[in-house]
Amino acid sequence: MSETGAALQRAGQRLTPQRLAIADALARTGKEATVQELYEQVRRRHPYVGRATIFRAVDMLVDAGLAQRLERPGHVSAYVWCAPGHHHHLICTSCRSVEELDEAAVTPLLGTIARRRGFRVDHATLDFYGECRDCRN
Repeated sequence: MSETGAALQRAGQRLTPQRLAIADALARTGKEATVQELYEQVRRRHPYVGRATIFRAVDMLVDAGLAQRLERPGHVSAYVWCAPGHHHHLICTSCRSVEELDEAAVTPLLGTIARRRGFRVDHATLDFYGECRDCRN
């Protein structure tokens, strides 16, 4: 069984050929992908999969904590395969690569917010957009 299949099972999700194909496609990209991009990729090997199936599958992946919804310019939703656990993202606006950033990198910011603003953060989702090292060079 693939890593994505095992992740779906651990998340308590039913394994169907469509879900597995969509999860595999998203995990393989290493970048964010829109539903349309996933549709085009999955349709090459699974021509019976429709757009509605892709939408339902990515919503399920987000709900299961296996993917996260990101926003592209123009309020277009894109999705990225994620490791379980709370983390944040570094998103390259040139090549669309996505790198996970663990909570330890953000903890000092939370302390600063508490000290300067008196605000206790219960939950934070931070996505940083810019250019990765490869694109800058």
